[in-house]
Amino acid sequence: MTTSNNAAADVHATVYGYPRQGPNRELKKAVEGYWKGRVAADALRETAAELRREVWRQLADAGIDEVPTGDFSYYDHVLDTSVMVGAVPARHRAAVAADALDGYFAMARGTQDVAPLEMTKWFDTNYHYLVPELGPDTVFTADPAKQVSELGEALALGHRARPVLVGPVTYLLLAKPAPGVADGFEPLTLLDRLLPVYAEVLAALRAAGAEWVQLDEPALVQDRTPAELNAAARTYRELGALTERPKLLVASYFDRLGEALPVLAKAPVEGLALDFTGAAAGNLADLAAVGGLPGKRLVAGVVNGRNIWINDHQKSLATLGTLLGLAGRVDVAASCSLLHVPLDAAAERDTDPQIRRWLAFARQKTAEITTLARGLAQGTGAIQAELAANRADLASRANSPLTHDPAVRARAAAVTEADTRRSPSYAERVPAQRARLGLPLLPTTTIGSFPQTGELRTARADLRAGVIDADGYEERIKDEIREVIAFQEKAGIDVLVHGEPERSDMVQYFAEQLTGYLATRHGWVQSYGTRYVRPPVLAGDISRPDPMTVRWTSYAQAQTAKPVKGMLTGPVTMLAWSFVRDDQPLGDTARQVALALRDEVNDLEAAGTSVIQVDEPALRETLPLRAAGHRAYLAWATESFRLTVSGVRPDTQIHTHMCYAEFGDIIRAIDDLDADVISLEAARSHMQVAGELATAGYPREVGPGVWDIHSPRIPSAEEAAALLRKGLAAIPAERLWVNPDCGLKTRGWPETRASLAHLVAAARTVREELPRP
Repeated sequence: MTTSNNAAADVHATVYGYPRQGPNRELKKAVEGYWKGRVAADALRETAAELRREVWRQLADAGIDEVPTGDFSYYDHVLDTSVMVGAVPARHRAAVAADALDGYFAMARGTQDVAPLEMTKWFDTNYHYLVPELGPDTVFTADPAKQVSELGEALALGHRARPVLVGPVTYLLLAKPAPGVADGFEPLTLLDRLLPVYAEVLAALRAAGAEWVQLDEPALVQDRTPAELNAAARTYRELGALTERPKLLVASYFDRLGEALPVLAKAPVEGLALDFTGAAAGNLADLAAVGGLPGKRLVAGVVNGRNIWINDHQKSLATLGTLLGLAGRVDVAASCSLLHVPLDAAAERDTDPQIRRWLAFARQKTAEITTLARGLAQGTGAIQAELAANRADLASRANSPLTHDPAVRARAAAVTEADTRRSPSYAERVPAQRARLGLPLLPTTTIGSFPQTGELRTARADLRAGVIDADGYEERIKDEIREVIAFQEKAGIDVLVHGEPERSDMVQYFAEQLTGYLATRHGWVQSYGTRYVRPPVLAGDISRPDPMTVRWTSYAQAQTAKPVKGMLTGPVTMLAWSFVRDDQPLGDTARQVALALRDEVNDLEAAGTSVIQVDEPALRETLPLRAAGHRAYLAWATESFRLTVSGVRPDTQIHTHMCYAEFGDIIRAIDDLDADVISLEAARSHMQVAGELATAGYPREVGPGVWDIHSPRIPSAEEAAALLRKGLAAIPAERLWVNPDCGLKTRGWPETRASLAHLVAAARTVREELPRP
């Protein structure tokens, strides 16, 4: 593909957003320091400003022509949007009025007296956003101070800058009715109130020097009703008609726009940003079918912003060449914000140099974007060396023995339907499990992890630094397990866990022990707020050389007569929370991981473990955004879970866990997992999931959470009991468990002790209220 030099002036490189944390997670440290009173508000603001300046400098140095502003956040960009439009819940208004920064964090985390906003997954990613709470009485007011200030910072430094905002349609479609609002209220009905506020924000940004503003509308890539599409058409007809506004770039990502594409293509806006990777590749044909975007700007997302593999430059250039004939101007970008990938692959010095050349983190992706922009503008001759190197790296990965293990592939190919079904049925297994375990009604348990203390982190650092040897490290882990077991016994918990002190992360721990995975040292990605994870890289065929958890589970079980759960991360979550390989179907990879985990499950059972929990918190988040893909995904996802656990005896109880997702969309799939017990997030959503399961006729045991562990507040025993009674209204006592929403890794010991004491007290109180047999 070649292009004429006439196109050079019209081709620019840009990105929609960038990692916020800094190379050494400076933002996390500053924010958490502020929460603990060790960092002043002004110091926090200066750290944030310095991080923004450094990002813009790096982007400009890499050749990015137009940098994003407004994508930076102390906690979450959807929460920032709620602040921008004045949608502060009534219970937080006093705190926000008293101190805007403290009030902001109170909405995100809650306080001892006031609950936070609900948190859930951002589309099908592992990023969590704070769900807006709206009602018929919501009054929006414009507060563009953050967006205007950050634009001003970038312009003052000499950058061409484009503010990025969550679009009004997506904002309303992501919102939920506020607590106490009558059933049936639809936040989208507030559109007429919201649009004038967006108009004020756009006018303020124009006055501050914005030439373009990006309005992100990823909700439009999902299946939308005619009324929702009409709302989108009206939104951009009205915003486009404004006289005091910048040029508007409406962005979508994560999938194809489908029926929303002609709506936006006809809208009186100056540009569209479309994803052309993965499932969104269909946007190319769809764009041609609607006649393209004559006279408009098209920002083409041809570099995958969600995965870490190098781009196929030749393929991207072919797509870009076709797009040149479909728009008035074509610019080059990643498919979405680079928030979803780590910062710099060059920092992974422990990775084999050849394998490192297969990886593209945020900095490498910006280089890919600018290379493609130059090739599009000047022709392939201008990037001949880069194309040759790219071809060599792609071939190296395709031909590597890491990516193909004949034994693993043969075993996966031999799996039969019988291997994926547990026998006998749940109803027949229940009596054997209850006889073996001897649990009371409303049994109490936790989800798995206990606080990761400073002592544990120091022990890991000491091991890496050689201060202690492996034996010394193991003694520290044993000490922690004994303490966790003793605490749970004293607290009166019925089914115990060993606390996972040996695990820094629920996916990475297993990835480091499975062949085919690569671990990173600096590959941090924001999950929510100040919570960052290091997703491992699923690079090749997967197998389990040795047992991974049996020794620690057995050690914990030896400390108590109560059952101790074996704790594993399920195959779907192992994929979803890793950077997964893109050279074979996801279902094939899931089957390989499931077989490796099946070996671990069977070894745990052989060692005497009576309860085994296989967590699948990512089952919902990985659901395709469009309904047409649901059946195929859920078929391989539920099969992989059953393949993991179907080899155990009837009296071995299988648990699973899910959190922070919209479970109503996958109730049938949850049933199809055939787990004996499922624990679910329910505290922030006020036991909504219990009602959904009851309505669907879910027949198995359920533990809807009564303690929101992502907030520092300690729920009272009365509060936990109230939630438990609400759960009992939907789930009968013989099938109801009592547990927190999620693992306790991020909590401190003082709040853990108090909250679990209240949880156990609530269970005892409500047991006493049950009718006598």
